[in-house]
Amino acid sequence: MFGVLQSGPPPFATDFAIIIATAVVLSYVARLTGQPTIVAYIFTGLVLGPVFLDVVTQSELVVLMSELGLGFLLFLIGMKMRIDDVREILRPIINVAVWQTILQTALAFVVAYALGFTLLETTIIALATVFGATPIIVKLLSDKDELATLPGKIDIGVLIIQDIYLVILLAVLSAESLSNPQEIVVSVATILALMSGVGVVSYLSARYLLPTLFRAVADDSRAFFVVGIAWAFVFIVGTERLDLSLEVGAFLAGLSLAQVPYTSELTERIRPITDFFMVVFFTSIGLRLAADNLLAYWVEALVASAALMVGNFLIIFYLIDQEKFTPETSFVGSLNMSQVSEFSLVVGALAVTQGFIDASILGYLSLMAIVTMSLSTYLINYNYEIYERVKPYLTRFESEEKRDVDLHVYRDHAVVVGYDEIIRAGLPLLQERFGDVVVVDRSPAHAEIHQAADYDYIYGDFKHGEIRSAAGLKRAGFVLSSTVEPAINRILLAEVGPETVVFAEANSAEDAAELYEHGAHYVVMSTVLTSEKLTDYLRRYVHDPDEFWAGVERDIGHLRWIQGDTDG
Repeated sequence: MFGVLQSGPPPFATDFAIIIATAVVLSYVARLTGQPTIVAYIFTGLVLGPVFLDVVTQSELVVLMSELGLGFLLFLIGMKMRIDDVREILRPIINVAVWQTILQTALAFVVAYALGFTLLETTIIALATVFGATPIIVKLLSDKDELATLPGKIDIGVLIIQDIYLVILLAVLSAESLSNPQEIVVSVATILALMSGVGVVSYLSARYLLPTLFRAVADDSRAFFVVGIAWAFVFIVGTERLDLSLEVGAFLAGLSLAQVPYTSELTERIRPITDFFMVVFFTSIGLRLAADNLLAYWVEALVASAALMVGNFLIIFYLIDQEKFTPETSFVGSLNMSQVSEFSLVVGALAVTQGFIDASILGYLSLMAIVTMSLSTYLINYNYEIYERVKPYLTRFESEEKRDVDLHVYRDHAVVVGYDEIIRAGLPLLQERFGDVVVVDRSPAHAEIHQAADYDYIYGDFKHGEIRSAAGLKRAGFVLSSTVEPAINRILLAEVGPETVVFAEANSAEDAAELYEHGAHYVVMSTVLTSEKLTDYLRRYVHDPDEFWAGVERDIGHLRWIQGDTDG
């Protein structure tokens, strides 16, 4: 009557359990050896797929989850596209990105063709291998606190333009045939028109819709998260109705969110689900490969890896140098961008799905990505140390006309955690002393006050690393924390620089003593201050009533002045 009940977990649940467990183990090994976790995810697919154990297959659910993984990855990348961050160096960034795409495509084409691939295979390989590894570069530079440096800004700007190129390329490869120029032109024209239109949508939504929407739901963490996800799917559905891929819609959704002050907090909330989807996506690439496919062109892959890493470095160094930046900026910026990106696997996987190339070419791209991303991890981690070693050989590139742009970077500034009337009264003093002040506040009720003020404002929970990084905590000269949460203050004290002066707040003497032990310079205890103030008033009332009432009149006058200032 009720049918046969299936005993035990469904097959897809077992597959996911095996994937996650294996990914956790290999990610731990990757962290111990300083490798990017994306490489560990690819190896997860290789270990579980036909290359080694062959215990997990690509079910429909795994395929769907992997496609969502790519979509959410592009969604997060879109949310990194804050044009204000690179506005001062936008022209040289565009020049570098455009010529880098042309020259590296040409180099990859020549290398692949010389290695004996067919014209169509060579074309796909050349188109797929021009991207920098955005997740790896952003993560490593963020960990080293180098995103705000000039080489970091240049690299991120170039990556942003590359990501736009990726979206266009995905639209082209979604065409049924690369031999139909009309369909390709229509696809490219459609995506360009859509991206032009989304600029207007992004501006209007960032100015009028999104701040109001997120301010209304910011108090509810679940609603805040759901609204962010829903915004992504609105764009995904819209672009799919236009016969474009969900990746295009996800990227454009992130782009439209990039300009609102809630982006850092939203990124932190969405990152865990994105990380899960990315595990499945990169694992699915490994699951597609048989051992003979992965190793079919292993010699060619190693030769191409060496040629492209050296060639990519020289191309970007030349282009940055031509924009009149110093040799240090040119060298470090180029070293960060020398790898073949994981997006080569995205392009390759789509080309395999569309039937343009076979799985052995995807294996070739996979092996190149694994080799170059692994090596570039060490190059990025030791970029400035390597520069110091080769600096004497770069003097020929120095000249009087080469100067680095003086970017506005948070340094020796003041960071304020939380907001109330006491903090508000003290902000002018901090601005006078430090110039730049960044207020981090998770109360949406204060959003309009912050946005109208002349200090910088970040919405979010200070416990989140994305928020602390956006505030430039490690480079701050002064930090004022008005929160009494010991966990937040401990994180703060562990992360600030050795020269940073920290004022914190505590509820109890025990918490205050602990904060002093962790390096706080002054701990405010509001209950103690209130008690001392009350005792002082009583003492004056008993011993000097005239002075007491004069003090009351002064306080009332000051309170009226504050109220008038607030109303004004």
